[in-house]
Amino acid sequence: MVKITFPDGSVREYEQGVTGYQIAESISPALARDVVSCGVNGVTTELNRPINEDATIALYKFGDDEGKHTFWHTSAHLLAEALQELYPGIQFGFGPAIENGFFYDVMLANGQSISENDFPKIEEKMRELAKKDEPVVRRNVTKADAVKEFTADGQEYKVEHIVEDLEDGTISTYTQGRFTDLCRGPHLVSTGAIKAIKITSVAGAFWRGDAKRDQLTRIYGITFPKKKMLDEYLVMLEEAKKRDHRKIGKEMELFMFSERVGKGLPIWLPKGTQVRLRLQEILRKIQRPYGYQEVITPGIGGKSLYITSGHYAHYGKDSFQPIHTPEEDEEYMLKPMNCPHHCEIYSHKPRSYKDLPMRISEFGTVFRYEKSGELHGLTRVRTFTQDDAHIFVRPEQVKAEFEDVIDIILKVFRTFGFEDYEAQISLRDPKDKEKYIGDDDVWEESENAIKEACAEKGINARIEIGEAAFYGPKLDFMIKDAIGRRWQLGTIQVDYNLPQRFKLEYTAEDNSKRTPVMIHRAPFGSLERFTAVLIEHTAGHFPLWLTPDQVAILPISEKFNDYARQVKTYFDEQDIRSYIDDRNEKIGRKIRDNELRRTPYMLIVGEKEAAENSVSMRKQGGGEQASMPMEEFAKRILAEVAEQLGKLD
Repeated sequence: MVKITFPDGSVREYEQGVTGYQIAESISPALARDVVSCGVNGVTTELNRPINEDATIALYKFGDDEGKHTFWHTSAHLLAEALQELYPGIQFGFGPAIENGFFYDVMLANGQSISENDFPKIEEKMRELAKKDEPVVRRNVTKADAVKEFTADGQEYKVEHIVEDLEDGTISTYTQGRFTDLCRGPHLVSTGAIKAIKITSVAGAFWRGDAKRDQLTRIYGITFPKKKMLDEYLVMLEEAKKRDHRKIGKEMELFMFSERVGKGLPIWLPKGTQVRLRLQEILRKIQRPYGYQEVITPGIGGKSLYITSGHYAHYGKDSFQPIHTPEEDEEYMLKPMNCPHHCEIYSHKPRSYKDLPMRISEFGTVFRYEKSGELHGLTRVRTFTQDDAHIFVRPEQVKAEFEDVIDIILKVFRTFGFEDYEAQISLRDPKDKEKYIGDDDVWEESENAIKEACAEKGINARIEIGEAAFYGPKLDFMIKDAIGRRWQLGTIQVDYNLPQRFKLEYTAEDNSKRTPVMIHRAPFGSLERFTAVLIEHTAGHFPLWLTPDQVAILPISEKFNDYARQVKTYFDEQDIRSYIDDRNEKIGRKIRDNELRRTPYMLIVGEKEAAENSVSMRKQGGGEQASMPMEEFAKRILAEVAEQLGKLD
């Protein structure tokens, strides 16, 4: 018998060799019908794998992240199986599950191509194969046999992957029908659970992400166990298109990109700059009671700075290349991180235990070289500004300070209406320690500090092995927006390593020299990404205190432009942000255009309003309409802003 421990701590005994499916069936037939994979000792695996020793188990449905990953991983193989039948001679690259669905990179033979017109036939072939309910069979193979098998099938990319990346004794394949793929798994037991299928897009992708290698065709898709789920997803996609921050940002004139300036380098326009500055001010207000000292550091640094920090070794290939000056052997780098600069600020004079915690904050602009194909509006750029801070503390202060940062992040979320969020503790992968710097005891201490802080704050955080930063574990917050999409925003990281690398120290009470601990934190993550998420969450309808233009003044004709200017002058005195739309257009066109600009209030002014010193108010979205003296309207706006900002205190 083996003892199986469930997530709630309960324990049941089963015969050795029991499978995840049998365990689910022993609990309830309904659960067995819904479960798609299981976690055994923290590792996601197939439901038909035997369990031969005592273990912990979690049973995953499609609604769980692990369940979705299993479902979409098998769906990627189903896509490949369909493509193999439809396009003879096709070669396969990689085909992983992703956050929303899956993709497969393929090289088509004989001048073949795939376009949107081909999506229906691919979907139909996938449905045909899924209906066969083909079993997905795992097989462990030697490296020699894997090379032989995939060479015989003409799969050059798979062979290269086997030869260059895989070690003998770690290689497995999965077969369904007439398709065999090189894969670690996990997978569904069979394909029959895949009921609803949609191919979503096609794009180009370089083999291994290298622009010097072959360009493959990348086919994206998504699947569900029920048609209703697919229908709901497609509705969400349509809503997401309407909320696309690139589209709304253009309509609201918030930001732009220029090919001459360079790819992935956003330019903040005047209205977007107003939004950005208000975001900075609100964070300053939130963190003011916690004693942060704001600094400004250069946008470049000597290469040796990043060698010392370890960033050059770990991120050098993903950064802009060193800048060479006329001085021999003098090299600088565009700043990829703010933390090394803040370490230098800490070390510029002696520190005592009385100086700690020391909290340094900066809206610091950094530079990372993202590949062209990965750039996306404000969410993936080559330069961005982090709402960064680094807190230097004594070891015994870590947990309390960490909890204060959690409070700041959750207040930011409440401020902007992000009520639905998840937390994730990212730990080091103990099986791959070469990816990280620092001693085992240091990692254990910092990981425990995060777990204890979350427990004391009542945060039920998910544990992710292998997702830590190279210098320390972290706590990440994922929010759900208005249409249910997940975004990673706030982050907190505990770092015992950088202070050691920079030889930072403080004088303790016993006059000994000790090394501080460093906490990294960014509640927004970056101003660019946060703005993009906020645009899509609100569909551009920012709260009144944040929106760049609070009021649009629309004169009915040019005869009333002078009165419109009189109204604007009064609003300027009241610190109300307004503009005049004095174009020679009909009032209906002006209303439509300003609806598109998402201005919260429109004031129509004509003969009656000019005579009565009043305004005719129209609220964004065709809502409330009313006439009132302009002084009364100004009081209304100021009261609404005061109420919103009052909730932030």
